[in-house]
Amino acid sequence: MPPFSLAIGAAPLSGRAAGELRSIDIVQVVATGTLIFLIIGGVGVGVLALALLGAEVFTFGHPDVDGPLSLEAVAGFAGAFGFGAAIVNELLGGRTPGMIAAAVAGGAVAAVPTGWLATRLARAARNMRTDATPTRDHLVGAVGLVVTPVPADGYGEVRVRLAGQPVKLNARADNPIPVGAQIFVVEALSETSVHVETY
Repeated sequence: MPPFSLAIGAAPLSGRAAGELRSIDIVQVVATGTLIFLIIGGVGVGVLALALLGAEVFTFGHPDVDGPLSLEAVAGFAGAFGFGAAIVNELLGGRTPGMIAAAVAGGAVAAVPTGWLATRLARAARNMRTDATPTRDHLVGAVGLVVTPVPADGYGEVRVRLAGQPVKLNARADNPIPVGAQIFVVEALSETSVHVETY
């Protein structure tokens, strides 16, 4: 193997340096088509992640109205298309237009089910049934504990459970109530204060 230079105008390598260079494995260069497909895939996955996390990216019109194609479907399609086409392009060696066309077809085969699945998951997340938001009326009848003594003429603090979550509220009572006493809520005076009695 004749010696070769690393840069234009550099002196040819000889002796030990050329022998060391011959023993180094040649690094395969990523084809331009593969790089373009990877960029398409990366952008698609990034937009899909933002869309599934609730970011209103590229929303036109009313955000609650689904059109024929949702953002999630387009982003999922683009992500799967880019990565699928990149894999096929590298497997085929994608150096000719025919091979790149085959990579595009392979990317489309991966992209169609992925776009459909992304649409289904996004709709399921948007239409998920949830419990009603608790209001002050839900506080009446709640049982809890006094965490700061409740005086007869002022406010103390109580901790009650509302929709399974502990909530700390300001509390009034007709009679003083010591720390640690069990109470129940008689009336919700506001969103953050209640009237209580011992339980």
